[in-house]
Amino acid sequence: MIRIIPGDFGDPRVTGLLHHHFTTCHAVTPKGSAHAVDLSGLQLPEVNFWAAWDGDTLLGIGALKRIAPGHGEVKSMHTAEAARRRGIAGAMLRHIIADARSQGLARLSLETGSFDYFRPAVALYRAHGFVDCPPFGSYRPDPNSVFLTLDLSRA
Repeated sequence: MIRIIPGDFGDPRVTGLLHHHFTTCHAVTPKGSAHAVDLSGLQLPEVNFWAAWDGDTLLGIGALKRIAPGHGEVKSMHTAEAARRRGIAGAMLRHIIADARSQGLARLSLETGSFDYFRPAVALYRAHGFVDCPPFGSYRPDPNSVFLTLDLSRA
């Protein structure tokens, strides 16, 4: 059974998966186009961060960052390699959407890569109702990025 709980930055399994996510995103993305945040970026007060577990096995991570009044951003979604294709990312995304709604956010957006490595992520977000949008917040147009948004007042 999957448990999604606040992430513990003192747990080396959690920080290890975060490090893997950060370094992989930066390794597969052209310089200047990777927007994965480091550990300190997830510890800001405007970020809620979670870890998905099955017993003592870490399955995945995800975060919600409040970026403007009524607007949140999905950050650091990553499923452990051994846990892929088990619905972990979908469970985490539904958890993030529910948390955004509980905070009264009207919109949830995200940026991800535009190439093959990120294709499963884009498909997941679109399956949950996210649609293409222009760059938001401090993002700028980038052919290596896909920008997606979900209107929480209608979804």
